[in-house]
Amino acid sequence: MHESNSPEAVFRQAPGLHQQGRLTEAESAYRDILRRWPDHFDATYLLGMIALQTQRLQLGVDCFSKAIALNPDHAEAYNNRGAALAHLGRYAEALSDHDAAIALKPDHAGAFTNRGAALAALGYPDEALFSYATAIALRPDSPEAYSNHAAALAKLGRPEQALASCDKAIALQPDHAPAHYNRGNLLRDLSRFEDALSSYDKGIDLRADLALAHNNRGTVLATLGRHGEALASHDKAIALRPNAPEPHNNRGAVLADLGRLEQALSCYDKAIALKPDHAGAYKNRGAALAGLGRLDDALTSCERAIALKPDYAEAHTDRAAALTGLGRIEEALLSCDQAIALKWDQPEAQFNKGACHLALGDFERGWRGFEWRWKSRLGPEGRDLPGLPWLGDSSTSSKTILVHAEQGLGDSIQFCRYVPMLAAIATVVLDVPRPLLRLLAGLEGVTRIVTDDDPPPRFDAWIPMMSLPLAFRTTLETVPAAIPYLHADPERTAGWRRRLAALPGWKVGLVWAGSPFSQQPRAQAMDRRRSVTLRHYAPLASVPGLCLISLQKGDTAAQARTPPDGMVLHDWTKELDDYADTAALVEALDLIISVDTSVVHLAGALGKPVWVLNRYDQCWRWLRGRTDTPWYPTARLFRQQSPGDWSGVIREVVEALR
Repeated sequence: MHESNSPEAVFRQAPGLHQQGRLTEAESAYRDILRRWPDHFDATYLLGMIALQTQRLQLGVDCFSKAIALNPDHAEAYNNRGAALAHLGRYAEALSDHDAAIALKPDHAGAFTNRGAALAALGYPDEALFSYATAIALRPDSPEAYSNHAAALAKLGRPEQALASCDKAIALQPDHAPAHYNRGNLLRDLSRFEDALSSYDKGIDLRADLALAHNNRGTVLATLGRHGEALASHDKAIALRPNAPEPHNNRGAVLADLGRLEQALSCYDKAIALKPDHAGAYKNRGAALAGLGRLDDALTSCERAIALKPDYAEAHTDRAAALTGLGRIEEALLSCDQAIALKWDQPEAQFNKGACHLALGDFERGWRGFEWRWKSRLGPEGRDLPGLPWLGDSSTSSKTILVHAEQGLGDSIQFCRYVPMLAAIATVVLDVPRPLLRLLAGLEGVTRIVTDDDPPPRFDAWIPMMSLPLAFRTTLETVPAAIPYLHADPERTAGWRRRLAALPGWKVGLVWAGSPFSQQPRAQAMDRRRSVTLRHYAPLASVPGLCLISLQKGDTAAQARTPPDGMVLHDWTKELDDYADTAALVEALDLIISVDTSVVHLAGALGKPVWVLNRYDQCWRWLRGRTDTPWYPTARLFRQQSPGDWSGVIREVVEALR
């Protein structure tokens, strides 16, 4: 055979092209050789290497398989086929190949490193750690082995040791991008979020195509409340790896935090399309659907997440929330218990369990569970006050107690009824939002009142206002309902009565919307479910003998300027600067009709007749299956019979008015 026609002569140029990074030319040379000599081992093996380098993974598997058939004793072929299989998610097959490589070459550090990665992916972190440690012992200068060693330590809950391994990898090779990425993950898990961002950024600077770094950077930015930057990071990850489910799922979580639930839902659906067994995406999808009021769909999605991952505590929690919204409180309690059994220190499950007990009238267990609001993402932020609150568990003799109104305006009006009881055993300083200052200044037992934007005065102990029922061990039978416990200014009320006397009919005040909570997406979603528009009240205009007066404040008050056809609506709300002003007008009216807002509580505290229009997934405070409430003897409750069905509620109200 002439030398120029021999396999060796033709092959001689190809590896040089390969080493120079001229992959297209090298591949063409390898393929030419294989057309002429199909069993040429080196060309087959190196074509597999180009396939691996260019992410054509199945081609790589095929080439390495043929190379192994040609040379069963070639450790590198096994090791590289294992690497290709791992990239395809076929970890068990990858593990078998790495074991074969090690059997052929027991000192193969790279095969031990890859074996560890396969074991980690299969959920065996202890064995993975052993493989990485062996790789390090064989090759102490391998940054990749140290970086992977760090990831395994992290999975075993040893973050500080993991961080040391990452730092060792970076010391060996400062431009080793995966080590910076792993370091970012460790710092994130240690809640060192700014440091984590720095590590991710370093990894991205070194390798801009590191999709996972962009994705995890986005999750940290979201934790820091930097949602716009988080979305940009997830978008970059998606651009780099459009078929990776996690960036889509995490992008959805950011959109959900921003209250953009429909868009979040699309992201979760995309993640599920890419990975049909993605339990996290199903769980998140359920939460978004619940926020949109699609409770049956939310329940189905949560149950799918649980079927995929039975020990998914957060999915059991979200299932409980959906069941609560559907009025299936006993089932919701069971779901809460399942979540807590899986993960005891889970605030949302504990808080939801407390709310379920309250809705059932089991106040003893309910108030205890309600204290979990402080740890829950559903709860308040509260004022930064020293030490633990007083909860009725010690003497208050000769003490000054600060009562802090930590939640909404309606909550403060409802629970300030406990202040006279507390004043009987201690000196009370009341800390409230400014719109309530004048109204609550006249509350019996208040020695001093301040607003929540003033520095707190001197006090011996403090208590959140909504913890007062727990402190006083309130049961369903002992709800303090000495009505009225708030009072409107008599002169201002008399003025309103004189103005209203000029109008015919029964004077009915209307409220159709709550506060939109623009900075609290979850509360915003609830507000969308509890609020209506003035047009929903159009049938009231057909009831003879009514004189309708707007009590609506905020952006939705503008609807009063264009009432539905046939409705005459009087609007003096521009004269109402705070709740003391509103109280004077409410006191002069005959009836208040309102969705579940602070005006309901104001009317109830003043002892005025008030009709409450409740969403289907009504608040725990109204109890289950009741049209009355022990909190306000003058209140009557009207609840949707199905989610979103306001027309049925309005029909009931019209019938009751007639």
